[in-house]
Amino acid sequence: QVQLVESGGGLVQPGGSLRLSCSASGSIFTINFLAWYRQAPGKQRELVASITRSDNTNYADSVKGRFTLSRDNAKPTAYLQMSSLKPEDTAVYYCNADLRSSTVYLRNLWGPGTQVTVSS
Repeated sequence: QVQLVESGGGLVQPGGSLRLSCSASGSIFTINFLAWYRQAPGKQRELVASITRSDNTNYADSVKGRFTLSRDNAKPTAYLQMSSLKPEDTAVYYCNADLRSSTVYLRNLWGPGTQVTVSS
């Protein structure tokens, strides 16, 4: 069974940086589409950033200029580089992806999430 796993979360001071990773088990797959979402306590899950198979990226206005999403299909893994972090970035971050191989297309996979806390 193919799974997505996030890593890289943790506690960081305001203004600091973190890099989140989202990895898919099974090297035969490539990332067709991937998005990062986040959910803060008491709030709805929101889209943070996304990347297509053509490496076109989109970002929420709240993170533009601070977050960068990239992917490495050789692994396959995607990275969310987060800089100039603010307390309002505190949330559980989730990875969501469509994966494909030569014979299989897997839609709407979710990882279990990784906690990011921005606090002094």
